[in-house]
Amino acid sequence: MSILINRNSRVMTQGITGKTGQFHTRMCREYANGKECFVAGVNPRKPGEDFEGIPVYASVKEAKQQTGANVSVIYVPPPFAAAAIDEAVEAELDLVICITEGIPVRDMLRTRYKMQGKKTRLIGPNCPGIITPDELKIGIMPGYIHKKGRIGVVSRSGTLTYEAVAQLMALGLGQSTCIGIGGDPVNGLKHLDVLQLFNEDDETDAVLMVGEIGGTDEEDCARWVKENMRKPVVGFIAGVTAPPGKRMGHAGAIISGGKGTAQEKLEVMESCGIKVTHNPAEMGKLLKSVL
Repeated sequence: MSILINRNSRVMTQGITGKTGQFHTRMCREYANGKECFVAGVNPRKPGEDFEGIPVYASVKEAKQQTGANVSVIYVPPPFAAAAIDEAVEAELDLVICITEGIPVRDMLRTRYKMQGKKTRLIGPNCPGIITPDELKIGIMPGYIHKKGRIGVVSRSGTLTYEAVAQLMALGLGQSTCIGIGGDPVNGLKHLDVLQLFNEDDETDAVLMVGEIGGTDEEDCARWVKENMRKPVVGFIAGVTAPPGKRMGHAGAIISGGKGTAQEKLEVMESCGIKVTHNPAEMGKLLKSVL
């Protein structure tokens, strides 16, 4: 079992005819069950064409009707990416993963408003994607660093997602599902949403949660963990303290009024029963210690 995606998912690529979309679609098809899972591409200007045997359709709705695709991954350029998310939501896909970086905040605010009450879940934007090891990867993460196991990983930082996985692998710990949720100020699934899914997954035994400075998402998640989580959670916060209002790392990593610092987040997480480390090199060892 896994969360959100598995070998039965059927995936379309929005932006499949661009260089980035083609490269990463090819890489994902070559991983595990990718050949069976990637079934369609979308480009309104190139319907009827194909990319290495994957048919290209004019719209998300048509691609869904023709192939049964229920998941979309987006590599559309920033000015058009929010509209691509809107199209996938209107087509009532189960899940949309937006890899695109640099989407205007105002565009994402409109998109998040339109998503209210809709069934579609969004991962990203500005994220590495999601992988269920040995089954399916959707995004830009290197598949070879993962193996199937029972540790869930969720991270705002793409780079630290890879670092966390590398440490787990060095200790012989595989992963159930790994999700990079992205660090933009307006995005889809939060840590809390993912922890709720891992909590209900019978094949996830523990969770490694990586956050970043800025916002209160990690604190909100920690308070939920204290009251509801039945599995051990280990946490780390990336980023150094910055002057109020200064931007660090991701566009979403903004400290405001002294809130959202790494120290504050770690203190709240620890007070809620999450085992935390101040050293990113110790994430894997700390996770193994709680099993």
